[in-house]
Amino acid sequence: MTAGELLAASGLPGAEARALLAFASGATREALIAFPERVVAPEAAARFEALVERRRAGEPMAYLLGVQEFYRRPFCVTPAVLIPRPETELLVELALDALRSIESPRVLELGTGSGCIAISLALERPDARVVAADASVEALAIARANAQRLDARVDFVASDWYAAIAGEFDAIVANPPYVAASDPHLADLRFEPLYALTDHGDGLGCLRTIVAGAPAHLARDGWLLVEHGYDQAAAVRALFERAGFDEVRTVRDAAGIERACTGRFV
Repeated sequence: MTAGELLAASGLPGAEARALLAFASGATREALIAFPERVVAPEAAARFEALVERRRAGEPMAYLLGVQEFYRRPFCVTPAVLIPRPETELLVELALDALRSIESPRVLELGTGSGCIAISLALERPDARVVAADASVEALAIARANAQRLDARVDFVASDWYAAIAGEFDAIVANPPYVAASDPHLADLRFEPLYALTDHGDGLGCLRTIVAGAPAHLARDGWLLVEHGYDQAAAVRALFERAGFDEVRTVRDAAGIERACTGRFV
């Protein structure tokens, strides 16, 4: 079959179909547009059709292609880690802003997953000492591979939140599981690791642990920055205030959704 015929028969949106066929065949997306009459080798066509079936079943494109862009860089992903979201880039921006006046800052990311936040911070601030922790051995392997491929200097630690963390930091950053177990949106995320999405409770369990433990690991005037759910802003601000944080505020993402909370430890 030709490239054009395979793409038309896929039933997928054009951009998705071209991305999958390019991945399966080794052709560029531009070539598929320019030469739809080109015959695709049977082996590549079979690989493409298998990918199409998985996409029709709802599997995310990032897992099919094995890569997701975050903060202008490609990160390898597998079903062992959460797919990086554009809205999470807000955490990187907030951390960079908080650390702007600090020379050689010490940064801790909790629950690093693919490593996208920690690696982005390390690349944007080469003078920083960045530590990234995760309880998942599989996730740490992916994060380490991403750091090596992108030439980022990050120290990775196997740790259940703060359990294996030593020292003080100028900033702690986290995008923890915050989806409540009762949230119907979980059904739409069935291909992603459940442990990275929900605490199997009200969605605030991991945030409580992170906020409560942060003062023991922050330097004076250090910052805590966390991502949270669309309806959790008031509850997370209250956690920060009870833990003794100053300058507590909620920040909206590009879509206008209350997405992150920051506070300074004095």
